[in-house]
Amino acid sequence: MAAFEYTALEAGGRRRKGVLEADSVRQVRQLLRDQGLAPLAVETASESRGGPGRSRANRASITQFRRRLSGLDRVLVTRQLATLIGAGLPVEEALDAVAQQSEKQYAAVLVMGIRSRVLEGRSLASALADFPTSFNALYRSTVAAGEQSGHLDRVLENLADYTERRFEAWRNVEMALLYPVVLLLLAMLIVGALMVFVVPDMVRVLENMGRELPAVTQFLIGASAFVQDWWWALLLTAAAAALGVERLLRLPALRLAWDRQKLNAPFFKRIVRASNAARYANTLSILNASGVPLVDAMGIASEVVANTWLRRRLQGATQRVKEGASLRTGLEEAGHFPPMLMHMVASGEASGELDAMLERVATHQQAEVERIVGALVALFQPMMLLLMGGMVMFIVMAILLPILNMNQLV
Repeated sequence: MAAFEYTALEAGGRRRKGVLEADSVRQVRQLLRDQGLAPLAVETASESRGGPGRSRANRASITQFRRRLSGLDRVLVTRQLATLIGAGLPVEEALDAVAQQSEKQYAAVLVMGIRSRVLEGRSLASALADFPTSFNALYRSTVAAGEQSGHLDRVLENLADYTERRFEAWRNVEMALLYPVVLLLLAMLIVGALMVFVVPDMVRVLENMGRELPAVTQFLIGASAFVQDWWWALLLTAAAAALGVERLLRLPALRLAWDRQKLNAPFFKRIVRASNAARYANTLSILNASGVPLVDAMGIASEVVANTWLRRRLQGATQRVKEGASLRTGLEEAGHFPPMLMHMVASGEASGELDAMLERVATHQQAEVERIVGALVALFQPMMLLLMGGMVMFIVMAILLPILNMNQLV
C-alpha cells in the first residue's frame, strides 16, 4: 500500500485535504466517494512533483507537501519515533502513530509516505532517502547504522538529542540577532521618514529666509531631494547588489576563494572555525557512537561543514585516515581547527572514548560561538543607538543652524 495525498470537496462545498493509504489512485477516489466527498486531486506522497504524466490540476491543487520538515518538526518526529520504537512497537506502527499525533498536515503526509515505503519492504533508512530535503545524509546514515546494529531505538534517541541541540543552538543565535536587526530597520525607517516628510517642509521655511544657508544645511537639502527623487533607484540598486553577490557566490571558484578568506579574516575567523568545528565534531560523534566506520563517518561529517574550503581539506583528511593515519594527524593536516579539538581527539583515540570526547568538544565550540555572537550583539546594540542618535542630531543641527545664525544677526 502507498500513501496518497488528496484534495476533495465536502457536501457543503468546503475543501478538505488529507492523506489515505491505498493500493492505487483509483481506490483512493472510491474511498473518498464512499465518505461522501468529491475528489479533486490525488497524488502519491513524494517530495518531487510535476512529472509529465501529472495533470495541471493535480500539480496546482496540492502544494503543501513540497514543504520540508522544519528543525522543530524534525526534533518532534525523531523523539516520538525513538520513544515508540523503544517501547517495542514495529517501525510501521510507530510511523503510523507519529503521523496521527502530528498537528501539521504536511508533516503527517511525509511520515505516512515513509510508512508506505516501509510497508513495501524497504528499510527505514531507504525510505528516508526519498525525502532528502527533510532528512539529510547524516540522518539517513545514522538510521542505517541503527538498523544494522539492531539498536535503532538508542540510535534514534542519540539522533534526537543531536537534532535538538543543533536546533536550540541555531534558535539562540537567531534570537540574539533579532533585536539588533529590528533596531537597524527602525533606525533606517526613522531617518527615511525624516528625510522624506519632515526635512522638505523645514527646507522651504529656510529657503524663504533669503539668506545663505550653512554647508551642512545645503548638504541635508541635497540629500533629502535625492532621496525623494531617487528612492526607487536606491532600493533597486540595493536589491541588485544583494542578488549579484548571491549569484557570484554560487560560482564554485569564487565561493571557494570567499570561504578561504573567511577562515583567515581577523576576528571573524574565530566564529567560522568554531561553528564548523562544532558541526563537524558533533556529526562525527553521533556517527561514531552509532557504529558507522570512522572513514565513512568522516566522509559524511565533511559534507555537513558549511565552509567549502574546509570541506575540501577535510576530504583530504579522510583520505589520509583511510591510508592508515590517525584522526588527529588527518585533522592537523586539514588545518583551521581549534587546538582544543586536536587535543580532545588525541585523548579520545588514546582512551577509546572518541565519541564522548568529540561530543564534549562540540559542546564547547558551540558555546564559544554563542559567546562570541552574544558579545557582538551586545556591542552592536549601543553602536546602533549611537548611529541613529547621530543621524537624528545631524538633521536637527542642519535645521537649527540657519535659525541660530539669523537670531545672531538680529
